[in-house]
Amino acid sequence: AEGGVLDFSAVESDAGATVSITGSLRGEEKMNSFDRRRFLTAAGVGVIAAASSFTVLRDVLAAGKIKPTDADALLVIDVQNCFIPGGSLAVKEGDLIVPLINRIAKSFSNVVLTQDWHTADHVSFASQHPGKKPFETIKLDYGTQVLWPDHCVQGTEGAQIHSGIDIPQAQVVIRKGYHRDVDSYSAFLEADRKTETGLAGYLKGRKIKQVFVCGLATDYCVAWSALDARKFGFQASVIEDACRGIDINGSVAAAWKDMTAAGVKQIQSSDFA
Repeated sequence: AEGGVLDFSAVESDAGATVSITGSLRGEEKMNSFDRRRFLTAAGVGVIAAASSFTVLRDVLAAGKIKPTDADALLVIDVQNCFIPGGSLAVKEGDLIVPLINRIAKSFSNVVLTQDWHTADHVSFASQHPGKKPFETIKLDYGTQVLWPDHCVQGTEGAQIHSGIDIPQAQVVIRKGYHRDVDSYSAFLEADRKTETGLAGYLKGRKIKQVFVCGLATDYCVAWSALDARKFGFQASVIEDACRGIDINGSVAAAWKDMTAAGVKQIQSSDFA
């Protein structure tokens, strides 16, 4: 319609008569009040049908969304100042996941936060190994250890959970890596693969069946936590866009390969209702 004037040409009514509507009715072809009622009723039915179809489509789409229950828990891994841009072991774009995590967390009644919590002389720090540089590796009793810049030292500002994280309903904070001689990427097990953090027992005690993992970094603490969740019998999903990786020599791709093989699901924040 132009200028607010309706122009439906050759509209056939359910009585089989063809009518034409412009801004005014034409001569002897004026629709009587009965015809107008029939036409407007038919138009109204069309609008209602369209609205109904939209509702059905919306409901179908919503049915495929994830709606966390009391049997689900969100694990927010190591969103700490040292891992945010500006920190001593900054993960690129690590700060961008903070608002996303806050939004996702609103859907969960069970939330666990983790913190790297190292001694100042921790074995994983390159500074403790003369001649070694960050990101080189050494052999320890429990296997290969990547050497890191000093980070997340107990009680320091760098070890604190980022101030932007706003999840007041979080019930537990798991601190890991506090034994000087053993690193700990996983929220469940330290790097010796024997020492438990207690998280598995806590989750089982709360009758949690499934965990959703997000945070920093995809290829280390997130991946190890997701893999160990599967080891302890939990269903596990990693929320890809609510994580960021360090990516040393293709480590992000390798981590996803390992997680997929272990049955960890790769999902997006948009998958939640």
